[in-house]
Amino acid sequence: MRMINQRNEFRQLAPERVSYEVLEEQSKIFSENEILNTLADSLSQMLVVLNPERQIVFANKLFLRFLRKKELKSVLGQRPGEATECIYSDLVKGGCGHSEFCRTCGAVNSILESQVGKQSVKECSILNKKNEALDLQVTSTPYKYAGNEFTIFAINDVSDEKRRQNLERLFFHDVLNSAGGILDLTNLLNEVQSQDEMTEITEILKRAADNMVYEISSQRQLLAAERGELKVSISEADALSVFNGLKNNYERQGIASGKKIRIKEAQKNYILKTDSTLLRRILGNMLKNALEASLPGAEIVLSCASKNNKIQFSVHNDSFIEPEIQLQIFKRSFSTKGKGRGLGTYSMKLLGEKYLGGQVSFKSTQKDGTTFYLEV
Repeated sequence: MRMINQRNEFRQLAPERVSYEVLEEQSKIFSENEILNTLADSLSQMLVVLNPERQIVFANKLFLRFLRKKELKSVLGQRPGEATECIYSDLVKGGCGHSEFCRTCGAVNSILESQVGKQSVKECSILNKKNEALDLQVTSTPYKYAGNEFTIFAINDVSDEKRRQNLERLFFHDVLNSAGGILDLTNLLNEVQSQDEMTEITEILKRAADNMVYEISSQRQLLAAERGELKVSISEADALSVFNGLKNNYERQGIASGKKIRIKEAQKNYILKTDSTLLRRILGNMLKNALEASLPGAEIVLSCASKNNKIQFSVHNDSFIEPEIQLQIFKRSFSTKGKGRGLGTYSMKLLGEKYLGGQVSFKSTQKDGTTFYLEV
């Protein structure tokens, strides 16, 4: 079954691969063609040839450099997600293309569309095992040669462009919101009738200014993290202080209106050594997402427990994340909030795993709602 538009069709996708001997024969068709090699290596885009089993049989030098590989044999027989070390590529025995997460992958769908005879251009977001986010534009073109069917798979790395677009949209969205709120409050100062009103508006202004500084700092921190330049500062932190700080901060924000933030009853206080700023940033994103996903009257619960000799923090709300959204939750460019609003869950994963050395995950069911976890 070639196409994966429907859930049952996807599950019938053949996992078989050809033998290494067959791979070598298929590879020779391209590797021994001097003109093809010269043309492929002169291109300014990555080029891969896949057999009907979606295995790599040829790759140009630009693709190998992108993977920090020197020779084709290091990726020969792999599928694209396996070569790029996609975090979902080895979840199931069939490998790349067979996990539930692969159903929404632009690269997989593009390749499969080409295998039924049409050229397909799609975008693909990959989070690899180094917690690097790759945004790729892929073009899959069917190609027949000497009775063999192949897919010419062209790849453009648009990660920098997507990163810039997303950060600009996110930055301007959040900062303009904060600045607009501050402007409205300053206009109210001319209408103040009493000292009590003046004090109240001043306090709100301070919180709005603090929030704007926080948003600017968040974007700068995320940029540094993606460039590998973020410095981790380890110190002692206690869970209850972190939770109380987050609770006090978010209770005063508009997204918490009509909602309750609760720290689990009789919560044991855990002391750990970590970067307190990053810890608060990650848990703050979890709490913010939970508040945004919840209706008035809802309760968000903060808790932590000892697990596997580590501390597991959790943020729970009663809302349910639809399965299609769950499959894309940690992708850099994906968001349910609109274009350019998909960095919250991605930054949790990046900061929590790459910089704190922990594990970020979530669980969402209709019965129990949604819980995000950070284990450090």
